[in-house]
This record gives sequence, structure tokens and C-alpha cells, in this order.
Amino acid sequence: MASAHQALVGFLFVVVVLASICGVASKSFTISNNCEYTLWPGILSSAGSAGMDTTGFVLAPGESRAMPVPSGWSGRLWGRTLCSTDASTGKFSCVTGDCGSGKPDCAGGGATPPATLAEFTMDGSGGMDFYDVSLVDGYNLPVLVAPRGAAAGGNCAPTGCMVDLRIASTSTAAGGVACKSACEAFRSPKYCCSGEHGNPSTCRPSAYSQFFKNACPQAYSYAYDDATSTFTCAGGDTAYAITFCPSTSRLTTTTASLTAVFLSCGFLCTCSVKAADASPQAPGPLPLMNDTMVYLGADQLGAAARPLSSIHHAVLAVGTLVLAGALY
Repeated sequence: MASAHQALVGFLFVVVVLASICGVASKSFTISNNCEYTLWPGILSSAGSAGMDTTGFVLAPGESRAMPVPSGWSGRLWGRTLCSTDASTGKFSCVTGDCGSGKPDCAGGGATPPATLAEFTMDGSGGMDFYDVSLVDGYNLPVLVAPRGAAAGGNCAPTGCMVDLRIASTSTAAGGVACKSACEAFRSPKYCCSGEHGNPSTCRPSAYSQFFKNACPQAYSYAYDDATSTFTCAGGDTAYAITFCPSTSRLTTTTASLTAVFLSCGFLCTCSVKAADASPQAPGPLPLMNDTMVYLGADQLGAAARPLSSIHHAVLAVGTLVLAGALY
């Protein structure tokens, strides 16, 4: 009788272990590159969270990669663009979203701003999954997060920033273009929600965060943008599809040149490059991003490329006129 009891206890132990192992892999991500250029997604797990199978990899245009997500995992992922390996040093780096590891695997490094972030906390309060897309650290790619296999309704819904990033090329400009957040651009506590501005009552939306909010209403535009930007799904076997460039008309670029024109929500906004005072300015009816907020991959551009602001102006002016004509 004792042996039978021991056998039963052993069997139940195996069942519990197998169930817990299965639970670890019950959630999953499918990360897809819908852009017409290669991306290198990066993944950073939060302190104390179980790690993912990888922290960085390459995705060719049209390629997807599925991976299990550990139970209780929290962290963030993003896309890196215009990456290459230095032939002399062997160091891997990216113009936007670089994680500083010197290789495709980020190995615990986070994204260098500006970068669009997809953030997750699995099996959090009340057993819920929490997720969002954040522009708090700036913008470098359009991203869509869509839950699959979860109960419909409630706040379990797709979210993201799907701004149409139009590319205008010029043979005389090099490097990637992204938009910094006001915090990254101006390093002011009132934009970074730090110091005396470190709470929701003293850190309020700014004209700059409103630019992002107009473009991407469901994404975090500043640190305390929780009410309209945090989404939840019931825990369980929920899968999440993370898609870069989630547009029916794919976004195109070349590693030779990028100049960005943003068209969203009825606003025509250009990331202009101008030799003006870099202090914050309130945007007008057609908001122009302050030049301090424009990220041109300065380290990659080099000093020889910096005096080309007039050429950038010409390209942006043409792009603006073309897009303005498309609105009417």
C-alpha cells in the first residue's frame, strides 16, 4: 500500500513539473518585419525577470520569428535599423536603436534613444498581461502589437504607432532619421518627469508630447500617459504579434539616405533641419518639430555631412508639397 501511495505521489509530482514547464511556454511572441529593409529586433528583460531565448537577431524584409515567452516575463523590445559590422574592429552597431553590445545579441543592453518601444508585463496584477507601445524614448519605426488567442473585448486590443513614415532621398545626405522625445532633446525635468516634476500632477503633456499623441493616440507620448496607452489581456495562452511597418503600403528606405516626413491625423509635420535656436518652441497650426528633436545618426554622418541642412530643407519642402497635395 505504501509503495502504491509513493507511486501516486511521484506521478503527481511529474504532472505538476510538466504543467509548470508547459506554463513557461504558454505565451508567445511572433515578431514580423513588414518593412522593405532589414531590421535587427532587440529584447531587454527587466531586472528579476526570466530571460528570453535571444536578446537580438536579424529579420529580413517579410520575415517573421516566433518565440516562447516565460511565465511572468516583463521587458521591452524594439527594432534597430541601418546596422553594420565594422570591418576593422568587428564591432556591430546600428544607426537607430543601438544597444551598445557590439554584436547582434543585445546581451542586457537597452535601446539608445530615439527608439519606438513595445513593453510587456506578463501575469501581472490580477493575473493580467499589461502591454503598451511607447514613444517616451522617441520614435524610429512604426510598430503594432496585436494580441491573439485572448478573450475579446475590454482593453485587450491592438495598440501601436502606425504613423506613415514617408521617405525622401537625396544622394548627398547619409544616415538614418528618427525623432527624439522632448526629454531626450532638451534634458529638462519638466519633459523628463523627473525631480519636482516626478509625479502626474506636476508632469503634464507638452506641445511636443502632443505631437506624438496626435500621430499615435494609443501610444505613450510621455511618462504619465497611462490612461489611454496601457492595454491588458487576461493571462493564459495569449500570443502577441509584434509587427514593424504594419502598413499595407510598405515603407521603403536605403542605407544611403533617409529624410522623414510624418503624415498623420490630418497634420502634416516635418522633421525639419534648420540652423535656428534649439530652445523649445511651441508648434504652430502645422507643427514643425524643433531641429533639436531630429535625429540624423550624427555619429555616422560625420562632420563633412553636417553642413547640408539647406539640401535637407529643399528635399523636405518638395516632400511636404507632394504630401500636402495628396491630402486634397
